[in-house]
Amino acid sequence: MSLILLARRGRAIAFLAGALLIVPMVAEARPGGGKSSGSRGSRTESAPARTDTAPNGAQPFQRSATPSPAAPMAGAAAGAAAQAARPSMARNLMMGLGAGLLGAGLFGMLSGSGFFSGLASLAGIFGFLMQIALIGGLIWLALRFFRRRSEPQLAGAGAPLPREAYQPQAQNQAARMGMMGGGSAAPQTQPIQLTGEDFSAFERLLTEVNAAYSNEDEAGLRQHVTPEMFGYFDEDLSGNAKKGLVDRVSEVKLLKGDLAEAWREGDADYATVAMRFSLINALYERASGKVVDGNATVPQEVTEHWTFLRTRGGAWKLSGIQAAA
Repeated sequence: MSLILLARRGRAIAFLAGALLIVPMVAEARPGGGKSSGSRGSRTESAPARTDTAPNGAQPFQRSATPSPAAPMAGAAAGAAAQAARPSMARNLMMGLGAGLLGAGLFGMLSGSGFFSGLASLAGIFGFLMQIALIGGLIWLALRFFRRRSEPQLAGAGAPLPREAYQPQAQNQAARMGMMGGGSAAPQTQPIQLTGEDFSAFERLLTEVNAAYSNEDEAGLRQHVTPEMFGYFDEDLSGNAKKGLVDRVSEVKLLKGDLAEAWREGDADYATVAMRFSLINALYERASGKVVDGNATVPQEVTEHWTFLRTRGGAWKLSGIQAAA
C-alpha cells in the first residue's frame, strides 16, 4: 500500500472521527432533547396506551428515578446463583484431603511397600491429618481476610444524593413498597376522570415548560415540573452551556392531543397525554449566534407522550416525557 493511499485513508478516518465528536454536541435540542426521561409512578415500566395521536406507542424511559420492580428480584436471583456456584471451603478441604490420601497410597503401591506405607513414611496417618488440617486452616483464614478486603464498602455520609432523591413522595413510597415486597406489592391504582380544565392545564404547561427551558429560567422550570424532571433539564442545559451552546424554542402550538391514561395511586394523580405539536427549535453557538442544529425559521412537528402529576389539592406538573415509538 502506497504512502499516498495511507494518507488519504488517514484523512478520511480523521474526518469521520470529527463528525462523530460533533454529533453529541448538537443532539440536545428542545426540552428533553428527544430522550425519554422521567417517571409515571408505578406504571413507569409499562408502556402507555396507544392513541390516534401516537398509534405506535411510546419509547421506554431512558432516564428514570423509579427503579424497576423486577430489579430487586433479579439481584437476589443473581446473588443466589453466584453463591451456589461458589465452591465450598469444606468441600475443597475434603477434596484436598482425599487427594492427599490417595496420592500417598498410590506412592506406597508404586514403591512396592503397600497402599498404606506411603502414609507411614509421613509420620503416620494422624500426623498427616494434623498437617492437612493446619494447612487448610491457614488457607481458610487467608482467604477470609482477602475476601473481606475485596468486598465493596457501603457509601458513607456526604455522598451525592441519587436521582431517586428527586422523586415525589408518592413515587418514593411506591418504590419502597416494591422493593420490600420483591416487586409484588405494587401500590393500588384506580382510573380517574379529567375535566376540560385539566386538558387546558396540559396545553398551557406544554407552552410554559418550553418557554422556561428556552429562556434557561430555572425558577420557571421548578414551578412547572417535578424535581426529577428539573434535574434532567438542568443537566441538559448545563451540558449545552459547557459546550458554548444555547437552545431556543418558540411558537409552540398544540396540533392534536389524546389522553392515554389517567389514574390515581395514593395521594397522587397521574395523566399521560399523547401530544402532537409544532415548534421552532434551533441550537445556537452562544458567542456567535450561529445555528448549529435545527432551523430558526421553519417549524417542525413533534409527537411525544407527556405525563403530568399532581398531589391532592396541588397543580399539575410535568413528570415525564417519552418520545413516540
